[in-house]
Amino acid sequence: MKLEERLQKLEKEVAEIKGRNLRVETDKAWETSLVRTLSVAGVTYAVTAFVFWLIGVSSYYLSALVPATAYFISVQSLPALKRWWVAKLS
Repeated sequence: MKLEERLQKLEKEVAEIKGRNLRVETDKAWETSLVRTLSVAGVTYAVTAFVFWLIGVSSYYLSALVPATAYFISVQSLPALKRWWVAKLS
């Protein structure tokens, strides 16, 4: 294989790796975004409120705040927990 062909192959591989890294970084940004967290909390609230309404829970709209708020708080505490865990391992 000529040097020029090898160089082109390496450049193509580097471009593919950069593309993959960009996709991974974008996915990570989505997973940790406030938009995603609030969306999941909102869907959790809506579904829970509907189920509570179906089963006849009084104040279902207020009661549905409990699991949605618990989800939000748990997700917000995970970065701090991760930092603690990583520091403990180091």
